[in-house]
Amino acid sequence: MRGALFAILGGAFITLQGVANTQISQSIGTWQAAALTQFTGFIVALIILLFMRDGKLQDYKQVKPWYLFGGAFAAIIIFSNVKAIEEIGVTISIAALLIAQLGVTFAIDSNGWFGVAKQRMRLPQFIGIGMMIAGVVILSV
Repeated sequence: MRGALFAILGGAFITLQGVANTQISQSIGTWQAAALTQFTGFIVALIILLFMRDGKLQDYKQVKPWYLFGGAFAAIIIFSNVKAIEEIGVTISIAALLIAQLGVTFAIDSNGWFGVAKQRMRLPQFIGIGMMIAGVVILSV
């Protein structure tokens, strides 16, 4: 149950962040908005880290080096999300974002990439993704 709650919270905040970043980018520029968002996110995460203390900083040595670039993906995510919202609006952007996420996660689960347990995709999963794609097509007409 907590996992679903966190997923809903994350989904809500990624939408709010996309809208806020689009507004910021109209004032100062898209890459500037991405940098500002990354910086404020870093500050908030650092403050939470100081209070939570749920791990040891030296444990980062156990992380595979290529995973350390995960935060860099956020700059591309922010830029892409801002440009999409400017071009096609919030609803279609978030719907397309979800479909892209599902497509990539589908490939990761199916192939067991990144150490994830391999999942067999069945007809209901294919139907679900197809319905989402149809929904985006319907929303965009």
